[in-house]
Amino acid sequence: MNGIDAVVLNFSPATLHLLNAVLAIVMFSIAIDLKPSDFAALRLNPKPLLAGLGAQFVVLPVLTFALVWALEPQPSIALGLILVAACPGGNISNFITHRAGGNTALSVSMTAVATVAAVFLTPVNIAFWGGLYPPTREILRETHVDPVAVAVTVGLMLLLPLVAGVTLNLRHPRITGRIRRPLQWLSMAIFVAFIVLALAANWGYFLSFAGAILGLVVVHNALAFSGGWSVAWLARLSAYDRRAVTIETGIQNSGLGLVLIFAFFGGLGGTAIVAAFWGIWHAISGAAMAYVMSRTEAAR
Repeated sequence: MNGIDAVVLNFSPATLHLLNAVLAIVMFSIAIDLKPSDFAALRLNPKPLLAGLGAQFVVLPVLTFALVWALEPQPSIALGLILVAACPGGNISNFITHRAGGNTALSVSMTAVATVAAVFLTPVNIAFWGGLYPPTREILRETHVDPVAVAVTVGLMLLLPLVAGVTLNLRHPRITGRIRRPLQWLSMAIFVAFIVLALAANWGYFLSFAGAILGLVVVHNALAFSGGWSVAWLARLSAYDRRAVTIETGIQNSGLGLVLIFAFFGGLGGTAIVAAFWGIWHAISGAAMAYVMSRTEAAR
């Protein structure tokens, strides 16, 4: 490897443990908004949820592979794009959907169900699409990524906090009612602060390789939003549901991506920088999209 493929970012084991804890808190803050009845309601009208999951776990990885095949970025960058596309929806998607005037209940449900599905689908998508592209296949061979270990990591970071949050909301709704908003704002503030500190610790690398990566991240994110909207439109969802599916597909859990990168790929430069730039850019693009969408009321 050479250039960005040989770069290893500066992340200590303690920093990685901190990121794991931050992600668990963020997932818990989302889960305390949920009740078992929310999932039961999805059985009555599963089409929006199925469309959203299809956009996230099938259409986005396909579009990502097409982007990588067409532009042929350096292997570690290509793997970063594939890995981000394999992650479930991001933790700010629910907030952005609410600001956009979309179906927030659908967004929260998609986040929860996608989190459960990610335990299986995230390692499968990384292995399948990464193995299908020869340069990233070589990285996967060299790092010997175990899909079972990836599944366990995803489960610990996302699934356990989800179960804990739903259980607490079911048994002690008064407690969750008091802590919901403060915890959500606090968890988001901590996550943003973590990304900023990570950028500061590796600022030289980010400046050196921003030109090679930032444009790809912007295009990739635009493909994600477009793919989500197209699937929702083809499924003939209402504008209200379409906004939720679009945003849920375009906001990816890049924090989980960073955990996987440092746990299984040793902080591989291009891969980690892609995930970090995603963590910043999707918040900017999502906020801009929410502003545009909120100017007109969505038909339900």
